[in-house]
Amino acid sequence: MSATATSNHCDVLVIGAGPAGSACAQWLARHGLDVLLADKEPFPRDKTCGDGLIPDSLAALRRLGVYDEVMAVAQPVSYVGCIGPRGGRVDVPGTMAVLPRRQLDDILCRAAQRAGARFEAPLRFDEPLRDTGGRVIGARCTGAAGPRDIQARWLVLATGAPPQAMLAAGLCERRQPTGVALRGYVHHPGMVGRITALEVVWHPRLKGGYGWIFPCGQGVFNIGAGVVQGRTKVRDDGPAAKRDLNLRQVFNAFAECYPHAAELMAGGTLQGEIKGAPLRCGLSGARSSADGMLATGEAIGTTYDFSGEGIGKAMETGILAAEALLAGRAEGLADAAVRGHYDAALARLKPRFDLYEKANRVNQYPWLADLLIWRARRSPRLLQRMSGVLNETSNPGNLLSFKGFSRVFLE
Repeated sequence: MSATATSNHCDVLVIGAGPAGSACAQWLARHGLDVLLADKEPFPRDKTCGDGLIPDSLAALRRLGVYDEVMAVAQPVSYVGCIGPRGGRVDVPGTMAVLPRRQLDDILCRAAQRAGARFEAPLRFDEPLRDTGGRVIGARCTGAAGPRDIQARWLVLATGAPPQAMLAAGLCERRQPTGVALRGYVHHPGMVGRITALEVVWHPRLKGGYGWIFPCGQGVFNIGAGVVQGRTKVRDDGPAAKRDLNLRQVFNAFAECYPHAAELMAGGTLQGEIKGAPLRCGLSGARSSADGMLATGEAIGTTYDFSGEGIGKAMETGILAAEALLAGRAEGLADAAVRGHYDAALARLKPRFDLYEKANRVNQYPWLADLLIWRARRSPRLLQRMSGVLNETSNPGNLLSFKGFSRVFLE
């Protein structure tokens, strides 16, 4: 890879400056590569998300050297409040935080720039550039001045859940997302001190999904609803693939069936619009690489089924993509070996995603949440195992296996 670059040449062109792209760009720039990080929107910008930072996110932020900066403005949280259809609740302990993505992504993007990456926005990815042999050698983009070709030794796509960029790159294997979510921000100072955990709610009226309320600090709360279909239920055959689902109805049902949500919406002030976004889960639905090109983050499905959490694994896979490119540079590896290095690292993550898909049955059968909450209130060992799921030291799938259910009643 070259040591020098112009505005239209770089070692690595990273498209998308969210958690995955900024993590990748920072990691590469730290090691002396010339990196151009591009996004279709100027920063800071809004991003539809639950904004929860669970332990895997905090671990990635530490690796990226921005943990203290994030925590200086984030709202610390020490519990996930799990609330079942009958109103039962159990608080699962963990070290977590909440920070709106507008702030989080800006911190990560600025950290990449401090490491040496160049940032340009607005700059929209249109399609890869290829040599006569079909290898990707950069990208055709559109900026404020019009179309522009950028040459790069490697292209990294960190373009999130919308499929357009991955379709243009020939990496998308399924247009349909795995799930959808809707969220808004509500200012309600009267709820401060009353909602202090990450509250997650299951109820039959939520149509196979869940609702949440997360405290953002300064009297602002992130309130939303999500439905994760599970990969086995997603088809990609056009209109027939869409579920008969109105997510706004699910959101409204949440605001009616959960008292905290009802009070928040009735007495609070909505800040901005209620916005929706697709979710891509399970490390599925897309290829992760081609010659001269890697894809990372939610573009390749790094959101967990069941919980809908994806920030931590987006950053983690962004770092993995960077490490594969750095190994290729250090060892003089061919494209196939670099891709193999990256694919092997993703394969080591895949079993955990599969376990979260098994756990997703709680969203389909809310009575399971009632059962787990009832037993966890009586079993310190079960509560410890649920905390272990948050910290990625326990198997989420086992909580709902036949063996797991047997232990629920025996512990």
